Amino acid sequence: MDIEELRTFVEVADAGGVSPAARRLAVSKSIVSRRLARLEADLGVQLLARTTRGAALTEAGTAFRDSAARVCAEIDNAKEMILPAGELRGRLRIAAPLTFGPTHLAPVIAEMGRRHPRLEVHTCYSDRFVDLISEGYDCAIRIGYLPDSNLIARRVGPIYARPVASPSYIRTHGAPETPHGLLAHEAITQINESWHFMDGDKKITIRPQGRFKTDNGSALLSAAVAGLGIACLPNGVTDDHVKAGELVPILTRYPMPEAGVFVVRPPGQHPTRKIRVLTEMLIACFGPRPRDEGT
Repeated sequence: MDIEELRTFVEVADAGGVSPAARRLAVSKSIVSRRLARLEADLGVQLLARTTRGAALTEAGTAFRDSAARVCAEIDNAKEMILPAGELRGRLRIAAPLTFGPTHLAPVIAEMGRRHPRLEVHTCYSDRFVDLISEGYDCAIRIGYLPDSNLIARRVGPIYARPVASPSYIRTHGAPETPHGLLAHEAITQINESWHFMDGDKKITIRPQGRFKTDNGSALLSAAVAGLGIACLPNGVTDDHVKAGELVPILTRYPMPEAGVFVVRPPGQHPTRKIRVLTEMLIACFGPRPRDEGT
């Protein structure tokens, strides 16, 4: 039985369709379809029911999927064991945030590429939420507070954020003295964003309002510097602007809860060595050894 046919079946089963699986495997849809057809012919059963919305596992496919995934994982582990010590090869597709990513994450990813010249590294920087499975990414680096999901996450370090405003905004509108005072101010936010603050042991959640919204943290930063309102951004994004006097931290008596930098991957038995190496390099850069977490 061809291992590429097994791997293709697992990718289609997990992604829910031929097209997303083809993107993840970096092959054409016709190749994916031929591999599936050969596998089903060899087994003598239909594993996937094709629909206009994608592909769904049949009863036989459901029973076969986990065993096929285990075989693929064992083959991958066996290949890694016989590689020269430390050498990585193949392709690693990473989704990373556009805000914070090019300045803080890109140097780590570039160093990984330098250390492993046979490794192909494809990184997409975007602040939109990326569906790892359907879009074919091996992992994502995410910043902030993770919502519940079926993905596996490893926290690689802490990150801190704070509300900031320009001196011109504060001169015109003043600065709030409490988190609830933000509701009387213009907030610069992402869509449906909530801000969290600590008052001692008490957590305060605010849904700020404002006329300027964007899905990009760099645009939030520019709007704050321009005096359009108050924005909450990671310290690493705003530090230089605070030092330059372009932004002023506010509500310093009410710190925001510690967030995190996470490496997130699709569910599976074990992370590949490529993801483990990336995770270890990020831990070395961003903080002490953290604990494993589910999302």
